[in-house]
Amino acid sequence: MLSLFVIIITLCLSIPSSVSTDFDALVTLKQGFDSIPFALDTWNSSNPTSVCSWVGIKCSHNRVISLDLSNMRIHGSVSPVISSLETLTELSLDGNNFTGEINLSNLTSLRFLNISNNAFSGGLEWNYANLQNLEVLDAYNNNLSFPLPTGITSLKKLKYLDLGGNFFYGKIPESYGKMVSLEYLSLAGNDLHGKIPAELGNLTNLKEIYMGYYNVFEGGIPKEFGKLVNLAHMDLSSCELDGPIPPELGNLLSIDTIFLHINLLSGPIPKQLGNLTSLVNLDLSANALSGEIPNELGNLKNLKLLNLFMNRLHGSIPDFVADYPDLQKLALWSNNFTGVIPENLGRNLNLQEIDLSSNKLTEDLGTCSTLVRVRLGENYLNGSIPDGLIYLPELNLLELQNNYLSGNLSDNQNPSSRPVKLSQLNLSYNQLLGTLPSSLSNFSSLQILLLAGNKFSGPIPATIGQLHQVLKLDLSGNSLSGAIPPDIGNCVHLTYLDLSQNNLSGSIPLEISDIRILNYLNVSRNCLSDSIPKSIGTMKSLTIADFSFNDLTGKLPESGQFTYFNASSFAGNPQLCGRLLNNPCNVSGIKDSANKKPGRFKLIFALGLLICSLVFAVVAMVKAKSFTKSGTNTWKMTSFQKLEFTVSDVLECIKDGNVIGQGGAGIVYHGKMPSGTEIAVKKLVGFGNTTHDHGFRAEIRTLGNIRHRNIVRLLAFCSNKDTNLLVYEYMRNGSLGEAIHAKSKGGSLGWRLRYKISIEAARGLCYLHHDCSPLIVHRDVKSNNILLNASYEAHVADFGLAKYLVDGGASECMSAIAGSYGYIAPEYAYTLRVDEKSDVYSFGVVLLELITGKRPVGGFGDGVDIVQWAKTLTRCRKEEVGCIIDSRLANVPQDEAMHLFFIAMLCIQENSVERPTMREVVQMLSEFPRDSTHTQTSSSSFVYLQPNKLDKDKTYPKVGQDLLV
Repeated sequence: MLSLFVIIITLCLSIPSSVSTDFDALVTLKQGFDSIPFALDTWNSSNPTSVCSWVGIKCSHNRVISLDLSNMRIHGSVSPVISSLETLTELSLDGNNFTGEINLSNLTSLRFLNISNNAFSGGLEWNYANLQNLEVLDAYNNNLSFPLPTGITSLKKLKYLDLGGNFFYGKIPESYGKMVSLEYLSLAGNDLHGKIPAELGNLTNLKEIYMGYYNVFEGGIPKEFGKLVNLAHMDLSSCELDGPIPPELGNLLSIDTIFLHINLLSGPIPKQLGNLTSLVNLDLSANALSGEIPNELGNLKNLKLLNLFMNRLHGSIPDFVADYPDLQKLALWSNNFTGVIPENLGRNLNLQEIDLSSNKLTEDLGTCSTLVRVRLGENYLNGSIPDGLIYLPELNLLELQNNYLSGNLSDNQNPSSRPVKLSQLNLSYNQLLGTLPSSLSNFSSLQILLLAGNKFSGPIPATIGQLHQVLKLDLSGNSLSGAIPPDIGNCVHLTYLDLSQNNLSGSIPLEISDIRILNYLNVSRNCLSDSIPKSIGTMKSLTIADFSFNDLTGKLPESGQFTYFNASSFAGNPQLCGRLLNNPCNVSGIKDSANKKPGRFKLIFALGLLICSLVFAVVAMVKAKSFTKSGTNTWKMTSFQKLEFTVSDVLECIKDGNVIGQGGAGIVYHGKMPSGTEIAVKKLVGFGNTTHDHGFRAEIRTLGNIRHRNIVRLLAFCSNKDTNLLVYEYMRNGSLGEAIHAKSKGGSLGWRLRYKISIEAARGLCYLHHDCSPLIVHRDVKSNNILLNASYEAHVADFGLAKYLVDGGASECMSAIAGSYGYIAPEYAYTLRVDEKSDVYSFGVVLLELITGKRPVGGFGDGVDIVQWAKTLTRCRKEEVGCIIDSRLANVPQDEAMHLFFIAMLCIQENSVERPTMREVVQMLSEFPRDSTHTQTSSSSFVYLQPNKLDKDKTYPKVGQDLLV
């Protein structure tokens, strides 16, 4: 009887003891969190029996089997005690900011593990012998390093493995080919090198594979990949693969997506790809593929995306391309295609985007009611533009520039159909003639209208004033006549207006001055008469104007913006007079008595300035003294990862001898912690309860949730009622601006290093614009805000002016201009409207700094910045880049210099809608390999470019499209 009692007591005690074990582990786990989300308030440390009702917890038989803390924005570390949750089958820690190392070797029941999107460091060489039930291991987007773990290959049940977005280095182990149960494998976005092992071809259950981005592989695509017969998605893009595309890929009959873009692949497109009848997406762009498009690709009836642009393909575009029933996007630009555009192209009702620009195509065009984007510029197209093409209901962009198109521009034959979506229309440099149709006014969303370099005649229709959204209007180089319609003043969003080289007559309408944000005005080489309206001088946004070679008369206004225009802007008007033209009018000059200020005023001003300086110095000394005396108990430190230093250690850095930089937002100090870690500390004035925080809240809010290898890492911030300190990882090589412009450093930044920095900085901005949630616009992109670590890796920094983009990236109106002079985009300065394209413009200025070694402003003449200077000297032609190359550089690869300049010119276009996205910038920059040996052998036309020695008479190989500005 006694023994039965003992057994019952033992059983009763055994159940609570197991629950108690899980309870203790979870309480200890919570104690390691630096920030506790509100949801975890249910984790009641005083009630062990409530464990199974806690948020994120699931139980079975009184044991915790699932722990889900996904996306709770928890900071801190994961205690090793988590391994005592021995009955766990599912563990999700993704979407937080956990730091430090993690080891889960003892969770023998674990089947599902997700630690993605954190900041875990160290490696993953665990004791996998105890994890034999694991089926899913997702460690994407952390700071994990070391070589890839090899013990993982013992997991016989593993189906899903994602180690992408980390810092794993070395080669891919051949033993990874033993994980035959894998259905998903991602190693993309690491620092891997060597050859892709042929043994990966043994993973015959694989359905998805991702290997590219940041990895740099030697050799090509293993032909053994042809054995992956269950593969549905293959992404091997942007990892410097070379050699031919293996014909064996034609065996992948289940595949629907092949991404091989941005590599060094050469040779023809294998005809065996025509066997892949399930293929939906095929992207082979930005390689060195040659030959013709094989006829066998006509079997790919399920294609929705076909990208073959930026290769060396030739021959005609096969007719079957127009017959793909589901094709939505066709991009074949920048090849050597000849012949006619397929007759049926555009009749496919699913087709949305066509880009055949920069080829040698001819003949007429088709139409399609579902088309969204059509780019056919830079070809040999002739004949007339089909009736109705420019009025298609879904069309957003139409580019037909630099062709041989002729005939009239038809009027809208269907007045009930209003083309409200077209935002960009470029028909410039063709042979179009006749009058401009009044139905152009139907384009209510039109932002860019480029009709330059044609043979249009007759008057400018007054209905042009109904284009209320237009930003850029270029009608130059035609035969337009009559007066400039006053209605053009209704185009209140215009920033660029070019009516030059026509036969326009009459006076310049006063209404032009109603366009308050106009930046560029050119009415030169017409027959305009009368005087120039004085009201144009009140247009503070107007920085470039040209009234030359007309019949203008009278006195030139000498106030407002007229004081900044060059004399050449008024040349060729013999009846104009004024002081600027050295052609005095018959009016008595009025002496400015203000120029005869008594010297006594100068003395008083100097003394006042001296007194202010002394007062400022005394105040600064008092504040510094009170700062050092403030006790550490008044300070609060919030860390964003596990730190080995305290707030006292940080305060020791705030000394005059440690200052390494100073800007409008604060002073930056360098410090070395007791552990040896080096930090940078930005000191800001405390904002207390005020709203003016000098960007501090923006910087904390932004950087606290960002983890990207090309964005500076915020370690912590410290604050008291008077002062705020931002603690960053230290960047040993300072800013890019210092490295370029300091005489002792600029020369050490060779071309290869500059090109690498441009790609890395672009990737950081690309993350902000496209991959953050919510999206972020930096608003102060400049070379001084791109920092370089010990290995000269670029990191975007200083988010004091950053703003979240709302409504999916729609532009936001700011209350005041922010940014740095020389980098501010035109539309930002005059409209205060900001979106990610404002950052793109600033990045274009940084690219010009990398190319030229010059600062954005200064040294170019009054009112001239690096953008205007570079455009003037090169005439916006990339072949002329040699005349602006930094003279400290030697042996610059000519094709790379032209390519970088080409991208810079795209970024700094006047109208924001014409600029590329940062994602497109990264793609274009990645066209060239980082290894110079690859570059030298990739093209027989490789030439080194000596600075300022470009042979103007020599024909150099072209890269991309010519620039027409």
